[in-house]
Amino acid sequence: MEEANEVKITSYDRLMRAWENSMELTRDFEVYSKKVDDEELKDVFKKFAEEEGFHASKLRELLLERQKKN
Repeated sequence: MEEANEVKITSYDRLMRAWENSMELTRDFEVYSKKVDDEELKDVFKKFAEEEGFHASKLRELLLERQKKN
């Protein structure tokens, strides 16, 4: 049950937060891939950065779709 003083977090808010987190992870993995000496780790981080970049891109598309609706 929601209280009158409670802050309401919308689906859009959650989507925005997920997009921001995903962009941050993309940047982090990219930086990690450039700062490790281990080639296997370098490849893993690079792949993670690419995959997370796809997630961030999809989340951005969803955000833009919802902005157009409002």
